[in-house]
Order: sequence, then structure tokens, then C-alpha cells
Amino acid sequence: MLDPVTPAGRLGLAALRRDPRHAVVALDYDGTLAPIVSRPEEAVPQVGTVEVLTALAGRVGRIALVTGRPADVVVALAGLAPVPGLVVLGQYGVQRWQAGSLAEQPPAPGLAEARRALPSLLDEPGVQVEDKGLSLVVHTRQADDPVGALARLHPVLSALAARTGLQLTPGRLVLELRPRGYDKGRALRTLVDGSSAVLFAGDDLGDLAAFDTVDALREEGTEGLLVCSDSEEAPEALRSRADLVVPGPPGVVQLLNDLAGEL
Repeated sequence: MLDPVTPAGRLGLAALRRDPRHAVVALDYDGTLAPIVSRPEEAVPQVGTVEVLTALAGRVGRIALVTGRPADVVVALAGLAPVPGLVVLGQYGVQRWQAGSLAEQPPAPGLAEARRALPSLLDEPGVQVEDKGLSLVVHTRQADDPVGALARLHPVLSALAARTGLQLTPGRLVLELRPRGYDKGRALRTLVDGSSAVLFAGDDLGDLAAFDTVDALREEGTEGLLVCSDSEEAPEALRSRADLVVPGPPGVVQLLNDLAGEL
């Protein structure tokens, strides 16, 4: 499993092996550690996730999750509180959970307006809104035509984002309205100062910003390893940039187990 296909990925893995105590292992949650499901509250982690994160926590400098979900929701849903030293950056870095404590930025000014406006804009059966508190996510997975519904809603929600000063971000059959200036790349940057190497694993368009940050870190002298958690819905833009492609959450957990066994 630990066999990067790119020279940069091989350098990243070598650096991680050489100095794991100063390395960062950062992971997305949905689609990476947990399967994509119709109801977000049912996205429990792949079997073995908590155990392998706990094992790695004793071997690397930092274990982190970088997710679009609320940080405390992920910790509770996945049972992650016992993982030593775990940091969870939620809602693209708007929140930070660590050692049982949650810190977060205040809500974006336009969020309340968007929350009021959304119900009148969503008239297709099966389209649902997930209110994360600091962002709003429109899901089309349960619509009769999920892809078509997503395409039809995109210009409507783009106009709403422009009016409210929010950022519209697409994902796997979702459109998310969230604060501007936050993404997984910026969130990852807060974790890696002085690191010997960075591993990041993700599965969706929102993870491309973290891939960009790892590429930038490489230019600055910190090696990195980019992992794509693959599926039929995974974007080619992510898959083609990865140093290592693994088969979904089971593959990610196996990869982490292999890594823990080597360090």
C-alpha cells in the first residue's frame, strides 16, 4: 500500500519515515475516513479508524482532521475524543477542537440572510439543507436526478452567495455556502510550522486546496505525500494530482496501518 507513484510522493514518504516525530498526518473525514452516505449523521468511520489514529498519535508529531463538518460533531460521531493529541479543524478551519475544547470564529454576517432565503429557493423533492451553524450545505443526493438538481441549483445559489457575501463551494452532490477566506489549504497551514513532512488524504474538490498547500510546502522545503481516497465519484482533478491512490476509506485505514507498522 505504501508505494507512491510520483518522485515527490516518494520523497515525502522517505521524509516521514526519517523523522516521524516532527511529521503531520492530516486527513479529511467524509469519503476518506468514513463512507459517503445519504444522511450525514450516519457517516460512522471505517472500522479500525480510531485504533489506527491512536497508534499513529504515538509515532508522529501531529494527527489532525481537516473537515468541512463541525469539529465537535465529527469528534462525537466518530468517537475520536480518546485519540491523544488529536486536532480537528472543522468547517474548513473556522473551528478548532483540541483536548475537548472547541474554539470558533463568529458567524459570517450574511449567514442569517442565507438561512432565511434558502427554503424558498429549494423546490425540488429530495433536496435537503444541512445547517452546520457556521455554514449551510445543500444536498441533492436524495433527489430524483441528483446531478441535474445540482446543476440547476448552482446558478441560484451562486446569486445567493454573491448577495450575502458568502462563498459557494461544490462537492460530491453538495453545494456549500460558507465564510469567505477559509479553505482546507489555509487550515492545513496552521498545523505544519516546522514539520519534517506532511501527509494529507482527501477525496473531494474541497481537498484540492490542501493539495495546493502541500505543493507550496514542497517548494519551501517541506516534503509531502498526497493521498486520494478513490471512488466512482472522486474528481479526476484530485486523483490525477495524488502521489498515492487508495480504494476509499478501507484503503485509507489500511494505508495508515501500514504506516504505523513502519514507524
